[in-house]
Amino acid sequence: MTSIKFKSFTSGSCGNCYFLGIFNEIGACEAGVLIDAGFSPRRLKKELAAEGLCFDDFAGLLVTHDHNDHIRSLGSYCKHVRKPVWTPPELAKALTHHFITGEYYGPCRAPLAPGWNELVPGRIRAQYFEVPHDASFTYGYALTLDDYKFVIMTDIGRMVPQALAFARQADTVVIESNYDLEMLRHGPYPKVLQDRICGGHGHLSNAECAEALRDFAHPGLRNIFLCHLSEHNNTPELAFQTSSNILQSLYADTEGRIPRLCPLPRMTPSPLFTL
Repeated sequence: MTSIKFKSFTSGSCGNCYFLGIFNEIGACEAGVLIDAGFSPRRLKKELAAEGLCFDDFAGLLVTHDHNDHIRSLGSYCKHVRKPVWTPPELAKALTHHFITGEYYGPCRAPLAPGWNELVPGRIRAQYFEVPHDASFTYGYALTLDDYKFVIMTDIGRMVPQALAFARQADTVVIESNYDLEMLRHGPYPKVLQDRICGGHGHLSNAECAEALRDFAHPGLRNIFLCHLSEHNNTPELAFQTSSNILQSLYADTEGRIPRLCPLPRMTPSPLFTL
């Protein structure tokens, strides 16, 4: 009997990096991937070791977009880890010319094709979908690990139909819940930055995240992880409560189990969740 496990190393403007893997009945990882490179390989090695894992336990890295908090350590990753960096072709081209990735990205470059791509043959597949955000190109990913369905959508200015379509079939969804609108409007950011964040190509608010849950929640949904919470314009309690209220109302008249809802920590690693 296998299980699917997920860990966030950091989630927010300070950096973003996630691990997802298939584990066997004795707890050994049989196949895994990383998502985003906002966490140094040195720290990654240490945190993986704390879970009994190592670099051999993931096959490569998916990148969502080219903002610094998601690719800060991508050049170092390519230099020292030397595993495939999977991205859609447009993002691969942008990364080729990005100052962070430098000369080390080329040998690791692994563009994805439209539709499903085999990352670990027979075990892990991925399909990308475009989301609105003010990077060169920004993508979410739908993955299948054996028959388990996982979706991640971070840094998404507004919800889009393809993202909802994948989420409606997923066992686990990682979704941005970046800011509380009242905190943003009364917080320290200048108005131009406030408008950028909530203008449809910035980030998803708690309320927008909750409305997305209303649209995609379904009986088979097991886990919802809230990612990329703002340090200044949100709290884990606010993010949790906003989405929890929606889930409680959706599942109030059903016999189904309410999905686990968990905000991911911004600057510290999460537990290794069994999904």
